[in-house]
Amino acid sequence: MAQYFQIHPVNPQSRLITKAVAIMREGGVIAYPTDSSYALGCHLGDKQAMDRIRRIRRVGEEHNLTLVAGDLSEIAVYAKIANEQYRLLKALTPGPFTFILPASRQVPRRLQNPKRKTIGVRVPDSNIVRALLADLGEPIMSSTLILPGSDMPLSDAQEIREQLEHELDLVIDGGPCGIDPTTVIEWIEEAPRIARAGKGDVSAVLE
Repeated sequence: MAQYFQIHPVNPQSRLITKAVAIMREGGVIAYPTDSSYALGCHLGDKQAMDRIRRIRRVGEEHNLTLVAGDLSEIAVYAKIANEQYRLLKALTPGPFTFILPASRQVPRRLQNPKRKTIGVRVPDSNIVRALLADLGEPIMSSTLILPGSDMPLSDAQEIREQLEHELDLVIDGGPCGIDPTTVIEWIEEAPRIARAGKGDVSAVLE
């Protein structure tokens, strides 16, 4: 049975943030709000928790999970970022964008796309996410909360609780955060490519 925390989206309660981080550190899977939609998250090094996220989403290992980080310096540890890519990331973060980039040597194989050796990275513009990351001290392994058979992510914490209370360890209710997933930008070759259009404005990418 999932725990349920109501956390203020502007001034997150530090006591609840610390409890949420402890749940992830102990192997838990959480649902939490971001600047685009709700997402599933777990501790970066926990393969069992990652497998649980994939089972909830019913996706295979070829599906990129995303490293949710606090800033670009953290992203640079896990992804190979050239100067042009850095300029784009700096212009679009924090914000509702996910970037698929070549994984660095620091990234364990289980975190990479097995065929393309890539990693998904993201810096959300969310006080709750920033608070979780500050307490955790490292990125969150994450995936947009889109259930099998649906094209849209869940946007209401109560609905998430009702549908997934036996599959999650915690639901963080930070209020509604929309139904648009992130815009996914792949930059593996010479130029960026929009892999999925979402909430983020892509005009800067297409210029």
